[in-house]
Amino acid sequence: MSNTVVNFEDLPGLVGKDLGYTDYREITQDQINTFADATDDHQWIHTDVEKAKEGPFGAPIAHGFLTLSLVIPLWSELFDVEGVKTKVNYGLDRVRFTNPVKAGSKVRMHSTIAEVTEVKGGVQIKTNNTIEIEGEERPAVIAEFLARFYV
Repeated sequence: MSNTVVNFEDLPGLVGKDLGYTDYREITQDQINTFADATDDHQWIHTDVEKAKEGPFGAPIAHGFLTLSLVIPLWSELFDVEGVKTKVNYGLDRVRFTNPVKAGSKVRMHSTIAEVTEVKGGVQIKTNNTIEIEGEERPAVIAEFLARFYV
């Protein structure tokens, strides 16, 4: 993993820049249970370990939105901007949950800067992000993430 740190004025020249991969991090059952409590989504495929072993995935799986929420901490391992007053997570465009993440699996993210657009008082960037599961062919999540940087 390498963190790319750039100055605000250099953002427009970064379209197409491959930011690389984060380190892997494990998705634990405790993390899944905490997310279930926070979102009031206690569906058995996430939280009932014994029943989930007999279910369609053979183990409990992380909520898709739990995996998606990792975009922020994973992305911050890859990229930062200096010379700004405010950094804002502006949203997401296309998001797909393409493969469930079983409890105990490890995930990492790959990111590329797709667009850089001027907005009032700053710049918006769009990144293409893929959250991969260690040892799996299909990724867990594919998402376009939008961030704004204001000077």
